[in-house]
This record gives sequence, structure tokens and C-alpha cells, in this order.
Amino acid sequence: MANPNTGMVDPKIFEELQNKIDEDADVREQIRAIVQSLERQGRGAQSILSRAHSTPAAHLKPVIEAAENAIKEEVESIGNLASVASNSPYYKYNGLWTRDVQNVIFSILLCGYLGGMAHNGKAAQPGRLLTIEEVGAILNVPVNLKDRDAFHITIEEYLQSLISLIEELARLAVNSVTLGDYQRPLEISQFVKDLHAGFQILNLKNDSLRRRSDSIKYNVKKIEDIVYDLSLRNLVPK
Repeated sequence: MANPNTGMVDPKIFEELQNKIDEDADVREQIRAIVQSLERQGRGAQSILSRAHSTPAAHLKPVIEAAENAIKEEVESIGNLASVASNSPYYKYNGLWTRDVQNVIFSILLCGYLGGMAHNGKAAQPGRLLTIEEVGAILNVPVNLKDRDAFHITIEEYLQSLISLIEELARLAVNSVTLGDYQRPLEISQFVKDLHAGFQILNLKNDSLRRRSDSIKYNVKKIEDIVYDLSLRNLVPK
């Protein structure tokens, strides 16, 4: 029979629940602090990379070096995030950081395309696409984990970042013409067409990713129009 002085329910049950709530709040605050730092660093890296739109390809080296240094700071923050997040179920908190992680991946992909991000003894060269495994190696975190619950880069985050890269390259194609570089739009056109062909192979289940991937064809068309116009003006080889 329950003690009339204490009631029917043991108050320790709610004390324990409050402790769990407090622990959850502490983890969220730690993650938010790291994500805020990552967001700030991300803006800085993308600000540096945006100089590519006003810099001829032959003079991109200082921009790439500055971007790589900025990305190194992001890598450090990703490491801090991974150490905190890996102590909890991945999908419990990943909504707090996925957008900023996508921005980091985008910066790495763009820097790699421009000719940076040499790693593991591989020489950097313009016009290349870093794989998800290479991105994971740069960030020092696993990718697409299946065997354990820990911080990692997901395929969806990588693909979202690829779409952002395509959008940025469409803009770069336009600005390259303004700089008098008529060869770069051709290179971008072939690169983006290859990416578009790759996306067409995929059977995407993520609604957000599928909707964004539909926009790729418009960027392909935008770049094709630029190349077509240059061809009509005899500014590129037939």
C-alpha cells in the first residue's frame, strides 16, 4: 500500500527525468556553440572563395591558399563537433549541424575544383571532383557509417553540397566571360554535364534532395547558353 505521506507516485521518477532533460540541454548547448563557430568560419571561407568570380584563373593561387587556410579552421571545428556528437545517437542532434556541414563540404568541393585541397600525396589540379571519401579524409571523419552510431558525413549531405557547387559554377561561368576568359565556361559546361548525368542515375528518396536536384537542368541550360553565345561570336574553337 502506498505511503499517504508520499503519494502514489515516487517523485524520484521525475527527478531522474529532469536530470536527463538537463543532460540533453547541455549537449545541445555544446553543439550549438560549436555550430555557431562553424557558421562564422563558413562565411569566412565562402567569402574568400567568392573572389574567384573576380580573379582570372591564372591568378587564383593566393585565393586558393587563403581558402585552404580558412577550411583548416573549419576542419578543427568539425573535429570538436565529432567528439561531442559521437557520444549521443547521431540522428538525435544531426539537424543542429547538417546545414553547416553541407556548407563546409561545399567549400571543400569548390576549392578542390579551383585547384586546391591537395591531400594524401595527391597533387591538386583544377577541374576535379573530390569524392565523398576524399572529403571525409580532409575532414578526418568517417562517411556513410552503417556499422556504428557516430558522427559522419552522409551521402545526402555530400549530394546537397554538389548541387550547391553546380549553382556556384553556373555563376562562375558568367563571371569568367566578364573577365575575358572564354575557355573556362567550356570546361565548366562539360564538368556540370557530367555531374548532371550522374544525378540522373540516382533514384533519390530524400524529398528535399530530389527537389533541389531538379534545378540542375536549369543550371546546365544556363551554362549551355553561355557557351552557345560564345560560339556564335567565334570566341571559342568550333
